[in-house]
Amino acid sequence: MGIIVLIVVIALVIFGPGLWVQRVLARYSEPADRYAGTGAQLARHLLDRQGMENVTVERTKEGDHYDPQQKAVRLTDDKFDGKSLTAITVAAHEVGHAAQDRDSYAPLRLRTRLVQAGRGIEKIGAAVLMVSPFIGALTRTPQIGLLMFAAGFLTLGTSALIHLVTLPTEFDASFNRALPMLDKFGVLKRVDRPHAHRLLRAAALTYVSASLMSLLNIARWLAILRR
Repeated sequence: MGIIVLIVVIALVIFGPGLWVQRVLARYSEPADRYAGTGAQLARHLLDRQGMENVTVERTKEGDHYDPQQKAVRLTDDKFDGKSLTAITVAAHEVGHAAQDRDSYAPLRLRTRLVQAGRGIEKIGAAVLMVSPFIGALTRTPQIGLLMFAAGFLTLGTSALIHLVTLPTEFDASFNRALPMLDKFGVLKRVDRPHAHRLLRAAALTYVSASLMSLLNIARWLAILRR
């Protein structure tokens, strides 16, 4: 019984934040025509008002995000064309990241460097993981186990580090950038402000579940190696 309770608790900790985020985003996606302009139009307006005319607003299928390399705010279809509270709030959050980039916000710069380095590290780690069993079978040396451990830790650890560094960046984008912008330019209906605050918290917590999943993967990897 104790093991079942422990499993339930771990599942809630790992998957709970992600489920809560999706629930909040879905809740405020209705009514779909809450605001006159779309998320893309609001993003363009906020960018222009803050001297970021060089940043583009683009449609994407890969999740709402800001690309610091391409200087682009990217929104999924429901945010790009949407007029709901969710659409405009998420758009403001991504513009918040653009403002961080403009201001050379240190955590965003660190995250960008880690993402760039992480791609190479993950490729190397994945390659080592693929070839290690074959090398081990040919050489029958115990050092191969250490090599696999190092590769797995590099691959999974880099992902976890990136997610953890992302957390302060997300909260800053929501509450030090997006919310003041929405207030300054009078975007929100008065009754929507507390709901927007909740949405911005959800936007900031998007990476929490990813961070927890990365840590869980590391724990699973260590458990496998101990067998």
